[in-house]
Amino acid sequence: MPTTNVLLIDDEDRFLKTTKILLDQAGCLVFTAADGWQGLDQLKNSQIDVVVLDVRMPGIDGIDVLRQIKAQVPAVEVIMLTGHSALDTAIRGLQLGAYDYLTKPCDINELKLKIKAAHERRSAMLGKVR
Repeated sequence: MPTTNVLLIDDEDRFLKTTKILLDQAGCLVFTAADGWQGLDQLKNSQIDVVVLDVRMPGIDGIDVLRQIKAQVPAVEVIMLTGHSALDTAIRGLQLGAYDYLTKPCDINELKLKIKAAHERRSAMLGKVR
């Protein structure tokens, strides 16, 4: 399977660093952004397959970032990260085109499985377009 290029967008520095290390070890090429604006810039400058996006961030929130991602690069799959109290927001994200969501703190193995499935869906979709 080809390398999956993953963009992590989250305002929690510890989550970014730890998750990047674990996903790098799993064979992903991981980019990080500490807020939504940085994430949108990173998306323009890198070939991203899957975005892991926190819903609640200062500045631009995850739902607005999702809208912009889907407007700019609709084939990129997005996995939303939300707290238990924000499940309605995760459901809104699914309605706006997110692939799936996980509640925080999330299990790294479950995140890896969702990233793999999202990448496979993206690859299949792009294969149909070609």
